[in-house]
Amino acid sequence: MTATSRNTTDSLRYEERDGVAWIGFNRPESRNAMTWEMYDALEAHCDRLATDANVHAVVLHGVGGEAFVAGTDIAQFADFDKPEDALGYEQRIDRVVGKLEALNKPTIALIEGACVGGGAALALVCDLRFATPGMKFGVPISRTLGNTLSITNVTRMIDMIGVARTKQALMLGTLFSAEQASEAGLLNGVFEADAITDEVAAVASELGRRAPLTLQASKALVGRALEQRRLHREASDDWITTCYMSRDFKAAVDKFLNKTPFEWTGR
Repeated sequence: MTATSRNTTDSLRYEERDGVAWIGFNRPESRNAMTWEMYDALEAHCDRLATDANVHAVVLHGVGGEAFVAGTDIAQFADFDKPEDALGYEQRIDRVVGKLEALNKPTIALIEGACVGGGAALALVCDLRFATPGMKFGVPISRTLGNTLSITNVTRMIDMIGVARTKQALMLGTLFSAEQASEAGLLNGVFEADAITDEVAAVASELGRRAPLTLQASKALVGRALEQRRLHREASDDWITTCYMSRDFKAAVDKFLNKTPFEWTGR
């Protein structure tokens, strides 16, 4: 077994083992909530991996066993005070998630525990998803922050879990279990926590024995088909601005940071 480590940032681990890149979200004390630094590091890895002939597959996973990624770190929203902040954030997410989606190598999400918000967006664009029985998947923003996803990420959810479940996730804030996600066709397999790393490693190794051009063509052509069903990215700018600039969003962020009470007002 050969292994190579590259640390773009301490909060995003990177290791290569036998031609497989393992990218670990490493903020277990915050359930691996994503910082700007982590998003930037993930984007940099995607850019580099696109031309790395030594890597045939990429595995994304959370560190600590309690979460894949529990969304974006809410503290980073505290200074949002103009529409450009909200639009810039959603554009950043679209860009980074889009880089992962378009990466010319097979990608696998190894999901333990919470896979919500930005974590759900990342998992949705991986080619394969494997989880432990304790996984919770969703985007509970109707219960937490009162913001919205971009039209691109809404479309990704519809493509993967259907219209009814997308509305359930976004409007009710439902977190789907591994069993429910499997029934929806979202997961490729469910494994116990003590076995999932070995099982995913075996799948990644198997991908290395498949025809590389067929893998690339299959991923690219599926991507083209999905892209044809998507609206222009600016199609959600009005609702992104409305939600992120609302009193409700500011109050929800303040509640998270300062434990202050609030009630939804719709303003």
